[in-house]
Amino acid sequence: QVQLVESGGGLVQPGGSLRLSCAASGRLFTAYYMGWYRQAPGKQRELVARITSGGSTNYVDSVKGRFTISRDNAKNTVYLQMNSLKPEDTAVYYCNAEAVLGSDAYWGQGTQVTISS
Repeated sequence: QVQLVESGGGLVQPGGSLRLSCAASGRLFTAYYMGWYRQAPGKQRELVARITSGGSTNYVDSVKGRFTISRDNAKNTVYLQMNSLKPEDTAVYYCNAEAVLGSDAYWGQGTQVTISS
């Protein structure tokens, strides 16, 4: 089992920044791909960014150049730095851990991000 606890959400104005954190506990952190997903009201959950244990990343097109995912394997923590935020970034953001080997996957409880003036 892997437990994931997100923090860092909130309300910011358009153009602002937020940094989300996700602390993982349980099994070996480096055995998992880590990702951030988001779900806006009435929409499907989508992958925002993903990072391997070695640091390779991928992003959904809508956040490229604005968001940065990173991980600190020593702290068992993954981050999402979000800059130049737009109202359309408003969503509940979820941390995800997906096993490199096998099909195990875990989710955090979600953190609300609201972009509004």
